[in-house]
Amino acid sequence: MVSQRLRLLGALLAVAIPTIHLLRRITARRRKLTSAERVLVLGASSGVGHALARQYARRGARVCVVARRTDKINALAAECGEGCIGVAADLTVVEDMVRLRETLAREWGGLDTIHLCAGVSALQPVMALTGAEGKEDAAGKGIQDAVDIAGKAVQGNFVGPMVVAVTFIPMLTRTSTAPAILLVSSMAALVPAPTRALYAATKASSLLLYQALAIEHRDIAFTFILPATIEGDFRASAVDSGPVREADPNKHGLKINYVASQCIDAVDKGVRGSVMMPWIPYAFAHHLYYLWPSLIEHMAARKYNFPA
Repeated sequence: MVSQRLRLLGALLAVAIPTIHLLRRITARRRKLTSAERVLVLGASSGVGHALARQYARRGARVCVVARRTDKINALAAECGEGCIGVAADLTVVEDMVRLRETLAREWGGLDTIHLCAGVSALQPVMALTGAEGKEDAAGKGIQDAVDIAGKAVQGNFVGPMVVAVTFIPMLTRTSTAPAILLVSSMAALVPAPTRALYAATKASSLLLYQALAIEHRDIAFTFILPATIEGDFRASAVDSGPVREADPNKHGLKINYVASQCIDAVDKGVRGSVMMPWIPYAFAHHLYYLWPSLIEHMAARKYNFPA
């Protein structure tokens, strides 16, 4: 009886999910801006943010690129051309974000679009953060080490996005005819994975924050990009240390330029809500986790080469 119900529910989801996805695309309202788009890309020194800035610059948008490293931001701003502003700033520092807002008000008189691509990664199983091995109890210092590492993940993946939201939402609504915010999140925010607990938990927290903001600010089009593994060096921004356990992302991950182009396309078309990448199989995996968690847990453990 249970297996029959699962098969029936699976069949219904197989029909319903693609239909809803198609209807969202059809009913989305294409954005209409009265002048050249003013785009803020946060986390632009590498990866998706870097690719976004270059793609927007090629199509003539006014772009402001932001990251902590001055050398990389200055180089990207020079590459993007005269219409690009480069600002070295930390998303978690209130003074930096207020200074950035003042720069945009002075240079552009406002803002139309925010792409939030910044964040940090984490690579270790939670207990490994304490230094404990096997089934031994963690020492007090090890527990404190785990708390400190978790704090860094919270700062990068939750506090930063919150500071951005409360700093720029009023400016967006006041100065744009079609305000939009795109958050680059992760499938890890929806589907748990071993060795990614800190990353997943903090990405999930910022996703829920922005989903709630989308309800509180209906005049802004909020889009949430939820990609699977993307090519690049995931370890570079890690708040802990350890090996990348899954297959080489540079061979099997989503291409950076493709993800960036999909971000721009979603914003242009006014798509609201979550966009999963690749849509198949992850749109189904997300729902299947609640119906058959042991299956998804087994598949996640296998993907990350995590022993049972």
